[in-house]
Amino acid sequence: MSNFTSHTVDTAPAESKPILEGAIKQMGVVPGLYSVMAESPELIKAYTQLHQGFTNTSFNAEELTVVWQTINVEHECHYCVPAHTGIAHSMEVDPALTEALRNRQPMPTPKLQALQDLTLSIVRERGNASKETLDAFYAAGYGQKQVLEIVLGLSQKVISNYVNHLAETPVDEMFAQFAWK
Repeated sequence: MSNFTSHTVDTAPAESKPILEGAIKQMGVVPGLYSVMAESPELIKAYTQLHQGFTNTSFNAEELTVVWQTINVEHECHYCVPAHTGIAHSMEVDPALTEALRNRQPMPTPKLQALQDLTLSIVRERGNASKETLDAFYAAGYGQKQVLEIVLGLSQKVISNYVNHLAETPVDEMFAQFAWK
C-alpha cells in the first residue's frame, strides 16, 4: 500500500487548490490522480498544462484516444486505462476502438494503426523511431507536427502513469466500471 497523501481542497497546498477546485467544477469530484499530484503544485500545474496542450493539438477524439491509451496500456497503468476509457466514452469515441486499444488488438483503420505504431515506437525506443515507422506514419497522412504532438501526449502520460504506479492511486468510482488489468 502506498503512503502518498490523497489531498482534498482543504488539505492541499495553497498553490494546488485552484486546480482541485476547477476539477470539482468540471467533474464534480477531485480525481484520485489530482488528489495525489496536489502534493506538488509544480507537478499538478505542469500536468494540467500538458493535458490542455495535448487536447488542443491537431488530433481528433479518436486520435487523442489512440495516443493516450496506447501509452497507458504499454505502461500498464491500472488507473489511466479505465480513466481514459471513460473519457473516450464522454468524447463519443467508438467503444470498439477503445476495446481494441485496451486489449492490444489491431486498429480499425490503416491511419490509426500508423498512429499507434509510431506512438509505440517512440515509447519503446525512447524517441528513436525507425525510418520505416516514420515513413509509414507520413504515408498515412500525418506530418512532422503530429510526431511532435505525440511527444507532447507522451510527456503528459509519463507524468500520470508514473505517479499512479508510485502512489498506487485507486481507480475513481466514476471509472470503476472500466477497470483493467
